[in-house]
Amino acid sequence: MAEWHRSEDGLPIATTEETDRVLGIVRLAVFVVLVAIQPALSLPVVTGTTGWAAFLTLEAVTVVAAVWVLRGRAVPLPVALPLAVVALAASAAATWALPPEELVGDRHWSFGLAGWHLLVLLLDRAALAVAALGAHVVPYLARLVTTAPTDRGEIGEVAIAVLSVISFQLATLALARLVHRRARQAAEAAAERDRQAHRKVLAEQEEADQRNRFAGQLGATLPLLAAMADRTLDPRTARTRQRCVLAATQLRRLFAENDDVPDPLVHEVSACVDLAERRGLTVVLAVSGEPVPVPTEIRRELTAPLVTALVGARSQARVSVLRAADEVRVAVITDGEPGESPAGSARVGVECHTLGERQWMEAKWRTEPS
Repeated sequence: MAEWHRSEDGLPIATTEETDRVLGIVRLAVFVVLVAIQPALSLPVVTGTTGWAAFLTLEAVTVVAAVWVLRGRAVPLPVALPLAVVALAASAAATWALPPEELVGDRHWSFGLAGWHLLVLLLDRAALAVAALGAHVVPYLARLVTTAPTDRGEIGEVAIAVLSVISFQLATLALARLVHRRARQAAEAAAERDRQAHRKVLAEQEEADQRNRFAGQLGATLPLLAAMADRTLDPRTARTRQRCVLAATQLRRLFAENDDVPDPLVHEVSACVDLAERRGLTVVLAVSGEPVPVPTEIRRELTAPLVTALVGARSQARVSVLRAADEVRVAVITDGEPGESPAGSARVGVECHTLGERQWMEAKWRTEPS
């Protein structure tokens, strides 16, 4: 599988690196054609001082372009444009130096050769390449007009020569762009498949995490149900009923934990309060401060003393949620019997006190300094 660039959330994104590599291979193939033509077809027919100067100039353009092409890179535009002008000028000079009767035939070597130079230099810029090939024809036609050929056969030969060379080079350019476009489409399709596979893995992982989280939260509920099913626990006893209330409150808080709400902590506290009120308790809930982001694990620890206190309450309770810039507190006062105090942690401290006939519990979390 191809190695893709990835976004901040880890998803692969489409990249032009692979498609540029394909275009680099096509460019190198065109360069090989140029290198083969220059000594094999052009060199044997070069004549005259102007012809040799043009040939050596085009040779120099080939050497400079090779610096980038052989490394699979496009010739930079600030370099490619001057080199294209130089190639056009060399071709025009060689064309103008030819006798009119040699404009058609092997002696006019510069016309075809310079066109391949333009393709190597401007293969990545189709519009510029087409414009350069068009400009490449102008000196040929100008030279033809100045010689004023009268023979229809000669005019036809010139037209066929120009069209055959230019059309073949334009077809090469079109084929290169087509290969590049197909490679980009294939790369985008592969990237989309990779993104879908990545999303599927993330979804499966999230589902597994959620399943494990529910299994952990149901750990106290499942043994209770199993004990009641095999009659080792009597549902008529107060102790069993209290364990059932505890399990129900924990489940209610767990369901609230997965709701998408703007203030998850208050939403989970309200869920616990709602279940207590359904049991007939009178509960007062007070919330102060602006909502602050609280991690899920911290919310579980903050609401654990609340769940324990509400389960032990006899008739009434007062719950308060305090959000400040540096800490979050969840406190509860009930008229219940002293029960088992939830243990705190290094992140969330828990305090429990008995005030006459009332029980007071508070869980406090200090936010990380920003």
